Amino acid sequence: MMYKRVKIKKGDTVKVIAGGNKGKSGTVMQVLRKEDRVLVESVNVVTKHVKPSPANPQGGIEKKEAPIHISNVMVVDSNGNTTRVGRRRGDDGKLVRYSKKSDQTLN
Repeated sequence: MMYKRVKIKKGDTVKVIAGGNKGKSGTVMQVLRKEDRVLVESVNVVTKHVKPSPANPQGGIEKKEAPIHISNVMVVDSNGNTTRVGRRRGDDGKLVRYSKKSDQTLN
């Protein structure tokens, strides 16, 4: 099964551009390619009620990040601007990602 190519990677700094968390930014913790979603640190935090279990005998209320759709986030470049991402050949001949706004390579 082929998944579409994702321009956002784990470790990227992204900013939310739509939805209830609009304006917040954070680091991508996980990219879920099957669902076209990303998990962003301290963004879209939801409250989950956890039943007591042998691993967690107390149970209780737990706060954790929920995935957000990949179309609602944009990569932030080193200048702090949101930007689209392109790919081109680097000096060593390998493909590198770059910021289309500032024309700088992204790590």
